[in-house]
Amino acid sequence: MSARVLVADDSSTMRKIIIRSLQAVGVPSATEASDGSEAVALFKPGDFDLVLTDWNMPGKTGLEVVQEIRGQDAKVPIIMITTEAEKGRVMQAIQAGVSDYLVKPFTADTLREKLEKHGC
Repeated sequence: MSARVLVADDSSTMRKIIIRSLQAVGVPSATEASDGSEAVALFKPGDFDLVLTDWNMPGKTGLEVVQEIRGQDAKVPIIMITTEAEKGRVMQAIQAGVSDYLVKPFTADTLREKLEKHGC
């Protein structure tokens, strides 16, 4: 069974890169959200095995996405995708309930390690 993944990023280019990386590690498809509000609207507990969310998005930030999803589902792994410059905010994200983070740019191998770490 392949993982059901929700990808939230306001950049369509970044979503394509993430989905291509997921495909490279054996996840054939993912549900795309073009901003934080859409991600929260699409998320239903039990529908996804993993959430990948960007930090900076219109509507709701990645941090708000994490907080709202955690309010519905305490267990689903959530990986925050961030830039090096935002690393200082990682503690904030961890306190909000993020499971892990990926620093852009990342490789398919790094993504695979994160997926395996979280049982996907």
